[in-house]
Amino acid sequence: MVNLILIIIKRITKKHYRKSRCIIFSLLCLILIYPVVFFLGIVPFGYPSKLEKDNYHVIWSSERWAYDLVMEPYGVGSDSLEYYVIWNKEVFSPLSGKVIGAYDGEEDVPPNTEEFLSAEGNYVFIQIEETKTYLLLCHLKQGSVEVKVGDYLQAGDYLGRVGNSGTTSEPHLHIHHQRHDPTKTHIMLAEGLPLYFKTDG
Repeated sequence: MVNLILIIIKRITKKHYRKSRCIIFSLLCLILIYPVVFFLGIVPFGYPSKLEKDNYHVIWSSERWAYDLVMEPYGVGSDSLEYYVIWNKEVFSPLSGKVIGAYDGEEDVPPNTEEFLSAEGNYVFIQIEETKTYLLLCHLKQGSVEVKVGDYLQAGDYLGRVGNSGTTSEPHLHIHHQRHDPTKTHIMLAEGLPLYFKTDG
């Protein structure tokens, strides 16, 4: 685009630019175009991660250790939300912390559609008490979120229900851990952090 503008200016003013300057400027434009095509999803870029082969989220820095939690059956291509067992299941807080973001006003979309309105859909964002980092739980069901900003949670507190809101192909619970406050940093620019599950045995 910048090169095109320079060509037009050159034609109008009949000014000549040195060849070396044009080559350097063209190379600079090629370097600067990369962030644009990356954020538009034209050119994928995988962040370093041992999960890279198994986790398609790894192209975004914030989601490099993200999970999409599902229940059988899934990935079957049905266009009925009720066909997916995880649809409308209760979601509980996995840890203690403070609610810094809660929203459930977005409509759930039919499975396998591109009619989404946002990336996260309906969500609960928690600042983890122990680490002061952030846990994001996304794609919740419209009208189901029972917590509000400022609430203090204990592990096991009810949050809402699994839905199909946001950028999602079928009902599931998206969960990931990041260093930056999601209410202040765009989700694609935050630093993703490891997320592990503990069991009682």
